[in-house]
Amino acid sequence: MTRGHLTAAAGTLAALTLLAGSAAALPRHEPEPPPPGPLRLVSFDTCAEALTRLRAAASASVGPWGLQPNWRTGMTPGGLAEPATAPKSVDSARAAGAAAEHSGTNNHEPGADEPDLVKTDGRRIVTVTGGVLRVVDAATRRATGQLDLTGDDGRSEWSPDSLLLHGDRALILVRSATVRRIEKSGGRRPAAVPAGPRLLLVDLAGQPTLAGTYRIDGSLLDARLTGPTARVVVRSQPRLVFPELGEDATDAQRLAANRAVIARAGLDAWLPTFDRTEGGRSDAGRVGCDRLSAAADSTGTAVLTVLSFDLATGRLGDGDPVSVAGDADTVYGTAGSLYLAGQQQRPGQLRPRGRPGSSGDATTVIHQFDTGTPGRPRYLASGAVPGTLINQYALSEWQGHLRVATTSSDGRGARPSTESAVYVLTRRDGALARTGTVSGLGRGEQIHSVRYLGPTGYVVTFRRTDPLYSLDLTDPAAPRVTGELKITGYSAYLHPAGEGRLIGVGQEADADGRAQGLQVSLFDVADPARPTRLAQYHLPRAGSTAEFDPHAFLYDPRTGLVALPVHDGSLLLLRATGGTVTRAGTVAHPGRAPVARSVLVGGALWTVSDAGLRASDPSGGTTLAWLPAT
Repeated sequence: MTRGHLTAAAGTLAALTLLAGSAAALPRHEPEPPPPGPLRLVSFDTCAEALTRLRAAASASVGPWGLQPNWRTGMTPGGLAEPATAPKSVDSARAAGAAAEHSGTNNHEPGADEPDLVKTDGRRIVTVTGGVLRVVDAATRRATGQLDLTGDDGRSEWSPDSLLLHGDRALILVRSATVRRIEKSGGRRPAAVPAGPRLLLVDLAGQPTLAGTYRIDGSLLDARLTGPTARVVVRSQPRLVFPELGEDATDAQRLAANRAVIARAGLDAWLPTFDRTEGGRSDAGRVGCDRLSAAADSTGTAVLTVLSFDLATGRLGDGDPVSVAGDADTVYGTAGSLYLAGQQQRPGQLRPRGRPGSSGDATTVIHQFDTGTPGRPRYLASGAVPGTLINQYALSEWQGHLRVATTSSDGRGARPSTESAVYVLTRRDGALARTGTVSGLGRGEQIHSVRYLGPTGYVVTFRRTDPLYSLDLTDPAAPRVTGELKITGYSAYLHPAGEGRLIGVGQEADADGRAQGLQVSLFDVADPARPTRLAQYHLPRAGSTAEFDPHAFLYDPRTGLVALPVHDGSLLLLRATGGTVTRAGTVAHPGRAPVARSVLVGGALWTVSDAGLRASDPSGGTTLAWLPAT
């Protein structure tokens, strides 16, 4: 989740205070209340039953101005969703085509690859920037192919955002495409309307070629790749056009008119449609009502669809869709599970989504699916916890349990009371049942980052200072806080850096909580009772996209290299070794083009921007090769 950061002149560092060993100072572990009723998803015996449920849920949720506070009348289908030195000689192994040692996308979990704008298998580097897919041979450091993916055919256009890579196939994800309406009256400029996300399958054997396209109603949430299977999650809103009544209309009249629209709506209003093109042939379809499930408390305001594509086959097919009448804004995946999580919207109490703690009775609902085998995911269980999530790193599956960190608020006043907690859920009889809780974290503050490492968890909360809590989650029935470190500023992202070490990326702050610029911290967490900060690098009046996008963060455990984009468009190189964090150099691209990503391949540091790709010496940033975008 992105956040705005205030920057100001650099201030003096406040004293570091360590709070540990005092039971009175530590958050509480409370006995678990009786578990709530299960939130199981249920399928429908007939399409008529599905339609009746959806109409009733939407009718109970709708208000005088629509299904949500920002709902607009006349909504269109699709919804809305964002000088080189000579290259080094190539050794015989790489020349023979062996994959070089390389880094990958900074994924949350092993075995669940996440889409990003650069991918590499050690032989080739594939990027999607400026609407163009480019392929680079990592050994020779030369471009070997490119493909324009903007899709401008006079009626529609799209620009790709990220990709997944498997063998010789790349699945390109386009968050939002647009279709230009052709106006009949002369002199009017054609309007552009959203047309939903697109998926583009590209064959990389030889020159890149477009093998197929797939479009579906809604907005793209996220995707995961497990083995050859890509699973793409799409959120769609019902295609309902509510009438625009005059200014004299009462709320009761508006509500009655909106409910009349819902009562007349068919299943087509809720079930997303899709179309695809492969092998020179095009067809279209709709998610069947036999693929739809719903929870008892579904509001009928959104549908989540999980699409599955086997990239090994070289074709997209229909995506084998599975849909849920529910809402989510967070996708978390492991090698065997896919979780969809989002704030529960209660009928008659719909509110705009906000930062954690923005509403007093917020509840996060979580649905778990089995993705351990190829094909469509199989629903396993659902559960709910109080509060809201910061991002997918608030979730962690470990030894059959799901750990969830949330912030809750009483919702009262200009500065509501907040506190955070970590819940442990276990799947029982189709429900994610709560088995343990540690609460009382960061009273008056909100979660800014979470990281789980096996049986240990780390939570950062912040308002004026940054408590870094360490938690023992070994016993799922009795999670507990073991230590707490208070420092100025906060870490927005935490990354493991070897046994007993963590790297934090965030903002330094003064004693009043005002941000003072980028800080990278090295923490020693070997002693659960006494976490300490060993070193800090502070760059005043600066920020990094790695604070809210972990894909922009690179860490090499062999050398201690830390690479992250900074505010001026360059890539900052640091070394986190021993107990120090020191500056190692920077990498910049021509024209101050912002460097978005970095990867290590065969001893070279590759950086990506819209201007091109640069290969550099990771020890200090000396240029090895520059491949401009053409």
